[in-house]
Amino acid sequence: MEYYDVKDIKLADQGKLKIEWAEATMPVLRLIKKRFQREKPFAGLRVTACLHVTTETANLMKTLQAGGADVRLCASNPLSTQDEVAAALVKHDGIPTFAIKGEDSKTYYKHIQSAIAHKPQITMDDGADVVSLIHSKR
Repeated sequence: MEYYDVKDIKLADQGKLKIEWAEATMPVLRLIKKRFQREKPFAGLRVTACLHVTTETANLMKTLQAGGADVRLCASNPLSTQDEVAAALVKHDGIPTFAIKGEDSKTYYKHIQSAIAHKPQITMDDGADVVSLIHSKR
């Protein structure tokens, strides 16, 4: 399986700025991230998230990663995917991300397969496509 599939990795720097801007408006999540960096409550756990790939979700993924989680992300709604955010998560945060705005159904399910390839112990799933696939195919 691939490490990532995003529209254009060159969008990463633009996405990083947007993620940082969003983080400034999320003070509670910043506090949780600082605590997670110290305590590592998810150390050794694999987490797959199938969520809207937005700046807010990016900050949540970075928080889980700070807590020690091995995180993978795919898009739950290809129409809401922010391509620059997906690229930034890959390039700047090392989070395998599988999301392209407007992706077709075949690509969408390929991305879910890629995201669950590391056999998650925890899932976050907006729409139950990941959970359904895990229970029906795995």
